[in-house]
Amino acid sequence: MPLAVGVIQTDGFPPVLAAADAMVKSGRVTLVYFGLAERAEFLVAVRGPTAEVNRAVKAGIDAANTAPPGEKLVSWYIIPNPPENVESVLPLEFTPLVERFRV
Repeated sequence: MPLAVGVIQTDGFPPVLAAADAMVKSGRVTLVYFGLAERAEFLVAVRGPTAEVNRAVKAGIDAANTAPPGEKLVSWYIIPNPPENVESVLPLEFTPLVERFRV
């Protein structure tokens, strides 16, 4: 069964850090990507069972929206069943650094 992907993009570092923290604490998910998107926008991506990713992304959205003023949530999305071509283009694979935390 393929694992779902949940991604949150924020404007600024504090909200993405809060989102990432809330996501891994609220669901049985593995953080697979954390990085700079563009123009000081950051991305965090998690993978896991669809229900867990839904719960984690909701918690991440709530955490990002409570970040300091002036910085905000830009976008978010969930891919419940990512096809192979999405996995080959985006950095969503389990790297050796995160493999031991895989759900």
